[in-house]
Amino acid sequence: MPVPRSVAAHQAAVAELLTTGAGHPAGEHLPLLDALGRVLAVDLYAPLDLPPFANSQMDGFAVNSSDLPDGGAELRVADPVPAGAAPAPLERGSAAPIMTGAMIPEGADAVVPIEAAEPDSFPPAGQDDAMVALPATAPGTYIRQAGSDIPAGALALPAGTRLGPGQLGLLAALGLATVEVRRPLRVLLLTTGDEVVEPGRALAVGKIYDSNSTLLEASMRQAGLHVLRAGIADDDPRKLLAVLEEHAAQVDLIVTTGGVSKGAYEVVRQAMDGHAVEFVPVAMQPGGPQGIGRFHGTPFLGFPGNPVSCLVSFEMFLRPALGSVHGSPAARPVLRACLAEPLTSPAGKHQVRRGYLDGGGTVRLIGGPGSHLVHALATSNALVHIPAHVTELPEGAEVEVWML
Repeated sequence: MPVPRSVAAHQAAVAELLTTGAGHPAGEHLPLLDALGRVLAVDLYAPLDLPPFANSQMDGFAVNSSDLPDGGAELRVADPVPAGAAPAPLERGSAAPIMTGAMIPEGADAVVPIEAAEPDSFPPAGQDDAMVALPATAPGTYIRQAGSDIPAGALALPAGTRLGPGQLGLLAALGLATVEVRRPLRVLLLTTGDEVVEPGRALAVGKIYDSNSTLLEASMRQAGLHVLRAGIADDDPRKLLAVLEEHAAQVDLIVTTGGVSKGAYEVVRQAMDGHAVEFVPVAMQPGGPQGIGRFHGTPFLGFPGNPVSCLVSFEMFLRPALGSVHGSPAARPVLRACLAEPLTSPAGKHQVRRGYLDGGGTVRLIGGPGSHLVHALATSNALVHIPAHVTELPEGAEVEVWML
């Protein structure tokens, strides 16, 4: 019997599969807001200085600092500089009222805030003989220099950056209306099993409804993938191979559910005989049996058939690999929480339980460890992790949880 692979080792294997097998799809240009949550396809360099010109950080007076000796001086008030205007050069011995964000006039090298002036208000418009007393001020005071945020030609965002509000705001500030993002990975999703029936159809004796396809497609869509559903394959390996042969060249990744254990009628195992796919036990509960490899060069993952095993496999292996290799989705929030009750866990297996984390930092286990408990999954908001070396934990023990 092969030694089970650790969770960490299988996570690394899935990331390696996506790194070497599923390349980044060609990019597409989208308006900025349509690119929210997408991943930047190329390194993006600043097309201009940001800010594009030296501007005032405060409402105040633009001055030449050499006109203000140690004790300060009284200067003549020049024409005001509103935001958005191209100001006239500043004459020596004068101070120009300037608004926040307005361009620093030629000849000025500092701004004195209005609060430090005497009087501490701007003179009325049209007053030609106004004077203002200002304190000594160092060069550069309250001036945002051109390019102080990012200079033209500098790397603004590297390829692989996930575009959130902050990143899109930067692109808008740089004058960009569109951005090139990666196209979503295309995934072929295929559920297997003679016993599985599409929801909405009559349920014959011995049959069950297919929840895996909906569960996994929803998870994949949420992760930013484009999903191609190929329906339900029965337990005939030839039919399964025909479906895979038809679609493999059109997708970047193949994911199947079911047929990966060691039973007599494991259709995925049978269909993959002779292909570069291996079936390995992983020291995890649920989701121990896993398939991984390539089908005619296309990366292939075979998940177990029980619904919770599918979801846990996706969350533990595929979703993290997508984030690390392709930049999206973001990792699940990881928290520490206290158990509301004691638990036991099988020796040598990383157990993943479903739980509900309340606002007080206590996590309550929902349902048992079984991989068929879909209702327990639906009422959970977290995955609770018990490491492989832990077999018992008391009430109040601290555990790692991943928020769903």
